[in-house]
Amino acid sequence: MLRTLRGRLPAMPIAPWLLLLVLALWTGWAMGAGAADRPLELRRGTVTAEVDGAVRSEPVELSYHWDRLHRGRPGLASFDLPFVLPTAPDSPWGIFIPRTGNVFEVQLNGALLQVYGDLSRGNGADYAKAPIYVPVPGELLRAGENHLQIRIRADSARRAGLSRVFIGPADAVRNGLFEPAYAWRFTASVLLTAFSLIVGAIALALWLTQVDATATGQPRRDGIYLWAALAEFCWAIRVADGVIAEPPLPWVPWGVLMATCYAGWAASAMMFCYHLADWGRTAHTRWLRWPLLAVVLGTVVSTALALQREQPIWLTGWLAIEIVVIAVFVGAFVGSTARRPSAERLLVAAAALLTLAFGVRDWLGIRLSDAYGETTWVRYSSVFFGIALLLIVLRRFRAASVAARGAVRTLAERVAQRERELASTYAELERAARDQARTHERERILRDMHDGVGSHISSAIRQLQSGQTSSEELLRTLRDSMDQLKLSIDSIHLPPGDVGALLAAFRYRLEPRLATAEVALDWAVDEVAPVAHLDAHGMRQLQFLLFEAISNVLQHAQARVLRLEARMEGTALALRVIDDGRGFDATRAPRSLAERAGAIGARLALESRPGRTVVQLVFD
Repeated sequence: MLRTLRGRLPAMPIAPWLLLLVLALWTGWAMGAGAADRPLELRRGTVTAEVDGAVRSEPVELSYHWDRLHRGRPGLASFDLPFVLPTAPDSPWGIFIPRTGNVFEVQLNGALLQVYGDLSRGNGADYAKAPIYVPVPGELLRAGENHLQIRIRADSARRAGLSRVFIGPADAVRNGLFEPAYAWRFTASVLLTAFSLIVGAIALALWLTQVDATATGQPRRDGIYLWAALAEFCWAIRVADGVIAEPPLPWVPWGVLMATCYAGWAASAMMFCYHLADWGRTAHTRWLRWPLLAVVLGTVVSTALALQREQPIWLTGWLAIEIVVIAVFVGAFVGSTARRPSAERLLVAAAALLTLAFGVRDWLGIRLSDAYGETTWVRYSSVFFGIALLLIVLRRFRAASVAARGAVRTLAERVAQRERELASTYAELERAARDQARTHERERILRDMHDGVGSHISSAIRQLQSGQTSSEELLRTLRDSMDQLKLSIDSIHLPPGDVGALLAAFRYRLEPRLATAEVALDWAVDEVAPVAHLDAHGMRQLQFLLFEAISNVLQHAQARVLRLEARMEGTALALRVIDDGRGFDATRAPRSLAERAGAIGARLALESRPGRTVVQLVFD
């Protein structure tokens, strides 16, 4: 054999030809083994469909788009998909169905494998949203012809039907086909929902916290944050529908809600562009807001009509109008961006164009095409729009934070400057107040000297000029003048309201004079509370009043004992000057005593008879 081969082939060493032969045999074995492990794609069979009571059987080539073939009418269908196996497998197999539903059951060779939902009830669960994997026990498969039966209940406008079906060894079907499809459609929907919720929460938090004041003082929030939040929340709800097999609402309101969220996402995203382009500042671009409102309202009406009448053409037609409106809006935004480009606008314009292109593709491929099993692309392109929204929101927040920090620094500098100016002003005011206080004190001392010492000296002068005054009377007048002067000096250091200190100064100054006049002092002064309303002037008036009362005792009463009382009677302070002299007519009280008592807010009471005279002051 080798000799024959050498005779037919060009002369060359035997070893390379042996190597080529081994490689060819190994490649053929590998290809045969791969073919044995490769899943079978089932695309041909028969279908028996029941729509509005009419039953029809016919050959079918998958995929089978129910809404397109039956104009959105609900019904039942049974698919029989035969396939041939050369030998019965000795390991578990699996079935991968990219899309089917809305509810269905799977049988193999007459044995029920799995049921998804209730075939007897329409508009309930929807299992067409996620890819399906059905495990197949190996003993159900046989050599020769096998039959896979799939029965479905199709609801109107819910993308019912049956895609091509794959069956094969469990590992190859599950790991090679089902897991990637499940990750793209189900897991990706969960991640997209979480992403949209996070972006929406960030934008909403910024809208709630970033408040500026208008020229009129009213709080103002940046609308770009609010529209970003609404867009992402609407899209989160819409994408979350892809993982909800059993909606919490009946199908019609749930379908209207999902379509409204889709339109709300589109309108909110366009309003984000509206604010980004500053179209609200000019009157000729403000009208662009109203078509976006019409997009949402039109979607609600058209979806309700499509689902109530079981005619998806209403929603398909409205989506075409919606795409045109959005395309015009996006075109206007792109034109505005071209005239005034910026990083933010270019980023959003690119995301808007990409999303619009994917939306047109989805409308053509899902609403108009007979193909079934396609997944919307917009849900993935929305990530770019969400990222653009997030970047712009965070960038604006950063810019606002930088501006706020700059404003805070500027305000802090202004406040510090004002504080320095105020400190300087306060220092000047304090110096002026001290000068004024000194001036007032000098004026008070001069007034006291004039009213007290001056009047006594004037009296002494008149007494000398009259020539009728005894030396004893003249001496008493001069002593009054001296005592008045000492008490005036003492009053400078008295704390306001401290009546106890004032009485102590009186005792210190007048006790020697009382002893000279042979008048005994009975000191009955308790510890008393300060009188709140007695300021320096009030203290001086009280000093004058007491001095006048005691001076009258020394000059006129011919008393032997003078008693000075001070005690608290409840919350009131009572002062009494009591002597045992000859008394006087209490109905004719000295006018100066009454005036001074009124000036310091004290109640004056006089009591007088031979042997007991009381001058009482009460501070409430």
